[in-house]
Amino acid sequence: MFLTNSDMVELIELRHALHRAPEISGEERETAKAIVGFLAPSTPDRIVTELGGHGVAAIYDGAEPGPTVLVRCELDALPIEDLSGVPHASQVPGKGHLCGHDGHMTTVAALSRGLGRQRPQRGRAILLFQPAEETGAGAAAVIADPKFPEIAPDFSFSLHNKPGLPLGAVRISEGPANCASRGLKIVLTGHTSHAATPEHAVSPMKALARLMPELTALGPGGALEGDYRLVTVTHASMGEPAFGITPGRAELWATLRTLNDGLMGSLCAEAEALVREAASAGGLSVAMDYHDVFHHCENHPEAVAHLRRACDEEGIARGETPPQRGSEDFGLFGRSSKSAMFLLGSGEDTPPLHNPDYDFPDAIIAPGARVLMRTIRNLLG
Repeated sequence: MFLTNSDMVELIELRHALHRAPEISGEERETAKAIVGFLAPSTPDRIVTELGGHGVAAIYDGAEPGPTVLVRCELDALPIEDLSGVPHASQVPGKGHLCGHDGHMTTVAALSRGLGRQRPQRGRAILLFQPAEETGAGAAAVIADPKFPEIAPDFSFSLHNKPGLPLGAVRISEGPANCASRGLKIVLTGHTSHAATPEHAVSPMKALARLMPELTALGPGGALEGDYRLVTVTHASMGEPAFGITPGRAELWATLRTLNDGLMGSLCAEAEALVREAASAGGLSVAMDYHDVFHHCENHPEAVAHLRRACDEEGIARGETPPQRGSEDFGLFGRSSKSAMFLLGSGEDTPPLHNPDYDFPDAIIAPGARVLMRTIRNLLG
């Protein structure tokens, strides 16, 4: 164990401070400052700031040539009210760290203590605190940043806490780890009339009623394998909240989800064809665009092998896991490096992620950090 009792006290204080002051995607300025302040005593060789927005990367150089190993976590919170009731609950109305990103940051920040005391023998270790994961925009912005080539990794690792798994246990498998997803926003436009003369309107009502079941039928879900795809209608609205107006406009939002990126193109094409046909049948104009685009995460066999070895050497229980329905923008790092994300159990009776009463357990900071530090040491010395 590379962390002292004093380290653990400081780490828990950091997590609680982050939990009290959540910032949502794109607004993580103060969170980034807090992270830079916590990293400073470990004297990184360089700290890159404002990376892809408010991103922070701390670089620890080895004395000899070798690979670059990046460990990534997320800065952002959610626009959800924190109802946990814990002493360190969010002090920002309507915002909360209810996905555990405060704990992920703290776990990765813990590595700074070990790297500050003992630099890698070779290569470089990079601790990346990424903005805007929840919207799917952050990883792409970091990779597109002109400063990214300075930290471009050979290996990328990450973790995500997982309620429902035993506290501190690890689950990891090769292959797809998180689904690809994107939000489809549909706007149907006709024109209004008096409610007493609906025949004078071009109403989107029939098209809207038709599209909700037809879109969901394109992605029925089922087992997370093969050609898995899922379409979830997340929002619908039509007309004005008035009894005297036949509606002339409607919006429909749906989330499209597939096991991998290769399946997403055909699902989008089928969904768009349905929408155009329904709009045409109703004499409506239609506009469609995509939001919150996430590519699927693929765990590279070599990266997975390093994490499994680290678990075994640290005596941390591990097992296999099926792909997760939820999406993660970490997958983009796997396009240019050998990457893997593992799940870290946050307790079998813990509230689910994104619930208003979720709180990352302090007890899993140390095991998560041990797995990641052992992985770094095995690769870099």
